[in-house]
Amino acid sequence: MLRLTRYFIVANNRKTFLKEVTRSLTVTSTLPAQAPQPAKPNQSFMMNLFAGQLETSQLFPYPEPLDDEQREYLQAIVGSVNRFFDEVNDRERNDETCAVDEKTMDTFWELGGMSHFIPAEYGGLGLMNSQAARLGDIVGGSDLAFSIHTGAHQTIGTKGIIMYGTEQQKAKYLPQLSTGKVFGAFALTEPSVGSDASSIKSRAVLSPCGKFYTLNGSKIWISGGGIANIFTTFAQVEMTDPKTGLKKDMITAFIVDRSFPGVSTGPPESKMGLKCSVTTDVYFDDVKVPVENVLGEPGNGFKVAMNILNSGRFGLCAMLTGTMRFCIKSAAEHASTRIQFKRRLEEFENVQEKLAKMAMYHYVSQTLTFMVAGNMDLGSTDFHLEAAITKIFGTEAGWYVCDEAIQILGGNGYMKASGLEQFLRDMRVFRIFEGANDVLRLFVALTGIQFAGNQLKGLQKALKSPLSNMGTLMQAGSKRLFKKIGVGGTDLSPFVADPLKSSAKLCSQSIDQFSETVESLLMKHGKGIVEKQFLLARVADSAIDIYTMACVLSRATRAVRKNLPSAHHEVLMAQAWCTEANHRVQQHILRINGPDFQENYKKFSEIARNVCKNQGVVQSNPLEVD
Repeated sequence: MLRLTRYFIVANNRKTFLKEVTRSLTVTSTLPAQAPQPAKPNQSFMMNLFAGQLETSQLFPYPEPLDDEQREYLQAIVGSVNRFFDEVNDRERNDETCAVDEKTMDTFWELGGMSHFIPAEYGGLGLMNSQAARLGDIVGGSDLAFSIHTGAHQTIGTKGIIMYGTEQQKAKYLPQLSTGKVFGAFALTEPSVGSDASSIKSRAVLSPCGKFYTLNGSKIWISGGGIANIFTTFAQVEMTDPKTGLKKDMITAFIVDRSFPGVSTGPPESKMGLKCSVTTDVYFDDVKVPVENVLGEPGNGFKVAMNILNSGRFGLCAMLTGTMRFCIKSAAEHASTRIQFKRRLEEFENVQEKLAKMAMYHYVSQTLTFMVAGNMDLGSTDFHLEAAITKIFGTEAGWYVCDEAIQILGGNGYMKASGLEQFLRDMRVFRIFEGANDVLRLFVALTGIQFAGNQLKGLQKALKSPLSNMGTLMQAGSKRLFKKIGVGGTDLSPFVADPLKSSAKLCSQSIDQFSETVESLLMKHGKGIVEKQFLLARVADSAIDIYTMACVLSRATRAVRKNLPSAHHEVLMAQAWCTEANHRVQQHILRINGPDFQENYKKFSEIARNVCKNQGVVQSNPLEVD
């Protein structure tokens, strides 16, 4: 669902790439154009990290956005949701029947479970992001497929109307989506369009009378497509460019009701997992969509789509923190009771390592989820890189933890009775949808590098008038000089509790090495960096490791200063994680700068070309004659 593939394959104008990839996933305003306002400093820790600047306002202290009343409200809902999964929902039956029965869904509707983000005036729960993340954790730890079956409705299926709907659109549709037992769906992906969302082929033509659009096209892999009545969908519309006066296609978002003639859906897809979440194609055949059903401004649909996805990425990680909790519980119970070679499994160091890493991956994922959700609740709009990192890390951590849990349980883990095999099937697609992780990594690297490049442009401008910009130049030059001689580098130690100061130094070391590496890549490759995807992947992985280190330092510091019962355990995990992550950053940077790896990347390219040319493996079986 990202706007990248086309540029990697057929980009003729390389100079547009950085601008386009950044625009494709950045949350942007949909307000009418106003007089230019002074640009606000970007508060993102990650954006500033790429530019070699330390911005900690969205990192320390760890965000706590809920007041006492909001916590009480959440706890009341948590109790009801826990009872629902203990007494009503049947995960195994949902998987076997590939559906959630009507009685179960009716009960969940009545709990308000389908209206987390819908404001109370329209019948919803009106939850904050942090509150919704807590409920996502519960649902994900009970039935991951059910969490997508319902989550696709209450996030991407309804968020567009919440975020961009007019008062009339909200009044008409949100009560239905909240309490009317009407499903919503998000219809963006098309047969020839996956990550390259800007190239959709669906088309809407404005009628001569100006009262409706005629919509034609098809969408694929739409979660809830077979049961939804209200679709947020997207199509190309011919518009006049106000700057040039030329006609051009621009994507527009629409609210389409299943009752409109010409709307139909295909049969449910047969999938690896998430079987009770109904996934179908959606078809639009000469559908007359009233102009009042345009969502947001005409031609602004791509921003609408990307902002909907951006706003909910932390939710996927929230679900998987619950799944990981289930997996760790299963592994711990087995390791503490299973006897092998006259010893419990928990006594073997290789099992201890697995359990410790599983616990750390869960802790980091949970920390990232509530860091991003908390900052959003506190008013942040500079969270795009952090949200992407949270999605990447959480979905990969979930797979790792579940796979290791199965390994600890051995044959028992492979059996259906453990429940782990279903979770493994269900979570595999999380690394693909709402932004494939491979593409999101490039988004993280390129967006950050573009920000760093803009900072360097500021220095270049200052160099043109050195006398009038002496302060700026001296500050930048001295900063670089001091770092070169090991003085004046990043120092996170003032922000953390005493037991974490050594770990903070490791994170600081990684930050300085990373910033220097980004700057050297920009100086060496310039705009050509867009083609260096072997390097960009390592840049992104370094950024991910640094962000995870910084976040766990913040959360563990909170635990120490609040004297929480888990403080010592959290400190242990933060210390261990920073040691491991810092080592990985060193390896990533070595892979960026090392000539041996540069040569190896060329070999990778050649091997891949050979495989594609041969449409499979190139060598014959050793027992066959070539």
